[in-house]
Amino acid sequence: MSATVDPFEVRMRFSGQLQHLNASTTSAQKAAQYALKYKEMDEDLHSCILEQLEKTSMNTRANIMYFLEHLLEMASKERHNEYVRMMQRDILRVVDAVCPEDGSGAANVKVVRRVLQSLMNKSILLEQTVTEIEACLKERDTSADGGFSSPANGDDAGRSRNGNGSSNSNRLDKRQIEQRIEEDRERHKRMRESMWAVPGTIQEEAMKLLEETSDLGEDDHILGVEEWEEFQREVEDSKCHHLRGRAAAANGVSSH
Repeated sequence: MSATVDPFEVRMRFSGQLQHLNASTTSAQKAAQYALKYKEMDEDLHSCILEQLEKTSMNTRANIMYFLEHLLEMASKERHNEYVRMMQRDILRVVDAVCPEDGSGAANVKVVRRVLQSLMNKSILLEQTVTEIEACLKERDTSADGGFSSPANGDDAGRSRNGNGSSNSNRLDKRQIEQRIEEDRERHKRMRESMWAVPGTIQEEAMKLLEETSDLGEDDHILGVEEWEEFQREVEDSKCHHLRGRAAAANGVSSH
């Protein structure tokens, strides 16, 4: 990192990116690339992620969870293991922030499960860790309605599960619910598209073969004719005696 870069400015810009994450893959990748660009500040930026997870809306926390999948995958590929190590250490804190025990983040349980499963498949998280977290998630996966409660539904809808009657500031209002539905729809659309996408490596290989293949010329036609005649002779020679006799008789020629 350049000596002229202000660490405070880097942190503020990164916080802004996290706060404005949306359902697009581009926004998550951009934030991940920024974190890796300033990997010398990995501890500061990691603490920034945790801070945003504990202070932003539930929608934003879900988007940050998806962002973490991109960050950890990219960090693992670039062999910058500090981001991976710190997230392995703090993964329970992350899960508690994205879907708290009070039920305010019930709508995020599926998000957490999907990301954890992906990180386990990529060997970033241990299977045992994911299994233990799943046991906690089962208790929080009661109903997404708990996370989509609107203040318009009355005071009871805003009460937390501990029964103390205190309003839970993390519950989603109508605008946030609509935003969440739209972002989930966008994610599902991208998932369907990715199922039918042809991997870039296959396309690149096909184009390479096409470029390396020369145009068909007169020599190629002559060679093709010769190969066909050779094939016909081999087929004829492979016929058994009575078949060759039958073919000769059909042409009016004795087989004797």
